[in-house]
Amino acid sequence: MKLYISVDMEGITGLVDHTFVDSSRYNYPRGQKIMTAEANHVIETAFFEGFAEVVVNDSHSKMNNLLIEELHPETQLISGDVKPFSMVQGLDASFAGAAFLGYHSMAAKRGVMSHTMIFGVRGMHINDTAVGELGFNAYVAGYYGVPVLLVAGDDETALEAEALIPGVTTAIVKKRISRSAALCLTPEKSGVLLREKAKEAIAARDRVKPLVPPDKPVLSIEFANYGQAEWANLMPGTKIESGSPIVTYEAKDILEAYQAMFVMTELAMRTTFC
Repeated sequence: MKLYISVDMEGITGLVDHTFVDSSRYNYPRGQKIMTAEANHVIETAFFEGFAEVVVNDSHSKMNNLLIEELHPETQLISGDVKPFSMVQGLDASFAGAAFLGYHSMAAKRGVMSHTMIFGVRGMHINDTAVGELGFNAYVAGYYGVPVLLVAGDDETALEAEALIPGVTTAIVKKRISRSAALCLTPEKSGVLLREKAKEAIAARDRVKPLVPPDKPVLSIEFANYGQAEWANLMPGTKIESGSPIVTYEAKDILEAYQAMFVMTELAMRTTFC
């Protein structure tokens, strides 16, 4: 069996603001160490519980945050940027399950460092379903028939995962106080929790169904300002909804929708404040 793990950074215990997740700031090296340790707890549990192969995708920012020299030696790590499928690069039908670690809640919702891809996104939908990074990535996994077994992050992330993926196991490593403050487990305690929850998730894997995406999904992204929508609308096939900063795209499948989202948000980041 193979396990796929996508590791973001904002949902790791003890990481509560941008100084831990921005490579130019003073707390970032501490964030890397704790992030790598949390990944190892799940990786080691997966191998112990019978998985023959574990592939880890570094899914934060430039996607080169995990300390490969400190990972379990049998781990295969996808690291670096640019990746065509970003946070779910390398995921395919060969995996028996997926785990999302260090995840955060979607844009404009409560939660530590909540956002969706970029801070210029106010909301994102697939058809009528609101999604953040967690939901979109789960849909890609579902396209391949892969169930999301475990989601780890703060308490708001757990609620988002449980509302979207019936039967998913969640590990709450910190509880939101505000968007930049949390009641955190120590790394030692988060490690104990992650091992317990990973074991629980693996045991329950046959009861979790893949989150199957809709056929020919319509992606809609609401941006913070009209300038961002104008940049996103430069991608062929997109439309701006009249009188709003919402850009839509009719995709042939969820994979095309995912790459469209990636391109649209990258373009939108070119918008200046004034």
